[in-house]
Amino acid sequence: MKLRTYEDDDREALIALWQRVFPDDPPHNDPSEMIAAKRAVDDLIFVALEDDSIVGAVMAGYDGHRGWLYAVAVDHAHRRHGIARHLVAHALDALRQLGCIKANLQIRSDNSQVVAFYESLGFCIEDRISMGLNLGRSA
Repeated sequence: MKLRTYEDDDREALIALWQRVFPDDPPHNDPSEMIAAKRAVDDLIFVALEDDSIVGAVMAGYDGHRGWLYAVAVDHAHRRHGIARHLVAHALDALRQLGCIKANLQIRSDNSQVVAFYESLGFCIEDRISMGLNLGRSA
C-alpha cells in the first residue's frame, strides 16, 4: 500500500470510492463538489493505493486552531488491513506539521461501530453537542 496526496487524476476514482462508502450522504457532501472546494483551500486530501488503484482516502482540515478529519473511507474489499489506521496517522502527521495541536472528528450516529477504531487511535468521546447550519444546497 502507498499513501500520497490527492492528485487531479484521482478525481473520478475518489468520487467513486466516497460514493460507495458513503452512499447515503446528504447533498452537501457531494464528493465532486467537496473535492473542488477543498482543493481551492489546500491539499489535505490523502489517498491509499494498491496496485495504482485508490482503496482508501481521508480529507483533513486545519483552521489554525483545531484540525479535523473528514470522509475517512476504505473500500469494503480492503478493510481490516490497516489502511484506515495508516490514512489517519498520515493525516494527523500532516496536521502536526502545520502546527495543529488538537484534532477532532465527527461520527454519524448511525455509524457507531467505528467508535472503537478511533478510540484505539487515541481519540476519545467528548461531551459536546454538534450543530450545523446549511448555508447552501438543501441538506
